[in-house]
Amino acid sequence: MSAAAWRPGPTNTLTDVTGLRVGHHGRTGDGWLTGCTVVLAPPGGAIGGVDVRGGGPGTRETDVLDPRNLVDRVHAVLLAGGSVFGLDAAAGVVGRLADAGVGFPVGAGPGEVVPIVPAAILFDLGRGGRFRATPDAGFGAAAYDAASDGPVLLGSVGAGTGARAGGMKGGIGSASTVLDGGTTVAALVAVNAVGSPVDPTTGELYGARYGLAGEFDGLRAPDPADLTAVRESLATATTGRVGGTPLNTTLAVVGTDAPLTKAQCQKLAGIGHDGLARAIRPVHSMFDGDTVFALSTGADGGTDPLAFNALLAAAGDTVSRAVAHAMLAATGVEGIAGYADLFPGAVRDRPAEG
Repeated sequence: MSAAAWRPGPTNTLTDVTGLRVGHHGRTGDGWLTGCTVVLAPPGGAIGGVDVRGGGPGTRETDVLDPRNLVDRVHAVLLAGGSVFGLDAAAGVVGRLADAGVGFPVGAGPGEVVPIVPAAILFDLGRGGRFRATPDAGFGAAAYDAASDGPVLLGSVGAGTGARAGGMKGGIGSASTVLDGGTTVAALVAVNAVGSPVDPTTGELYGARYGLAGEFDGLRAPDPADLTAVRESLATATTGRVGGTPLNTTLAVVGTDAPLTKAQCQKLAGIGHDGLARAIRPVHSMFDGDTVFALSTGADGGTDPLAFNALLAAAGDTVSRAVAHAMLAATGVEGIAGYADLFPGAVRDRPAEG
């Protein structure tokens, strides 16, 4: 099919995929600037896949998603700030799912289940002032409680609370695509990259180049006079640093209602990285832990190769668009300006912010 036939879903966010819910929880002030985001599958779970390409990843239960392994359904995916400490937030999601009786059955009795919750973290340590102000199980439980199938809140929320990208404020972004046969593919990203989502020669958001008809009509060409400040910001970006080394990570979840096998989900996750590569330069550095998850809420059985290929083509562009939405919605904090702060004349219609 032609990309000209693609259109955004009703909310242009991940929850346009039937059965998926998204919840955020974050904390700011008093040394805090971090949070987490949970993507909940339908009660029966979703077929899952993952692809890890960054040089410094921090993950939990990604091996279970290998197509060679037993469990083929996941019940939630957690994205969190806090580096390795933030993986604790997954325990809160596991607890909530277990209390609801949702998980992989391991016994004959009711509630004898093990929830499968793969997770990945990004580096935002110390950005609020306190190095060990990081998400824990309570954060994960709160994100679970906040989850809904309504439009995903974008910007400096959830796992994007303390995010930054290329020297400017990062955050949560999302986008969706409906193919001409009615299949939906959507993405949610937490943009926190060493590289930049902005072309330093023009100020253009790389990801906006892949927008669907009318999607980025609120953008204007940035004023060339603003580019000097942006180039300086990119050149002097300290991001998060340990011993002078930049540490970041961009995370994503790609979802679809197409019926996919576990192996097809792994391929879909890999194509999600193509979307990151189009929207962030450089990407997959040794200082990023870039990780993409994929979820299919469709029936078992898989999708034929031609239809699957069309889905993959749409998925890559959807991730790129989600990165652009993250940067447009991100709210600057002290010492970290947002895209709209750096290019005030370029953004006419700013998306809903966190």
